[in-house]
Amino acid sequence: MSDTLSKRERSERMKLIRSVDTKPEIVVRKILTGKGLRYRLHSKKLPGRPDIVFTQLMKVVFVHGCFWHRHKRCRLARLPKSKLHYWEPKLEANAKRDSMNQKLLKKLGWDVLVIWECQLLKPAKVADRLDSFMKR
Repeated sequence: MSDTLSKRERSERMKLIRSVDTKPEIVVRKILTGKGLRYRLHSKKLPGRPDIVFTQLMKVVFVHGCFWHRHKRCRLARLPKSKLHYWEPKLEANAKRDSMNQKLLKKLGWDVLVIWECQLLKPAKVADRLDSFMKR
């Protein structure tokens, strides 16, 4: 199946996709700020540029979009209907890179938490997960 948009239209649409300050990320940041926690954003010094970094505690939080990072068994992680030869390897490479970065961070002594976009439908549960993550 070919793409329904022209190259220029597809390019314009892809430019609208944010990599930082996404809506799910902002929701998590509001939860953390509401708890009085201070953090850094997108540290370039760490593998994978974690979304939220607690430097002194050596803890990082990744806020992953289910589609882009291939959340297993999630309805939001479905593959597109067109250009599977492009999307499948790209999305699988994202998931593999995420896994490698998380392993590297753990090896360096960092505690890692991943929050998925779909989990933010229940913000109270996310807040509880963040509480227990910060206490351990």
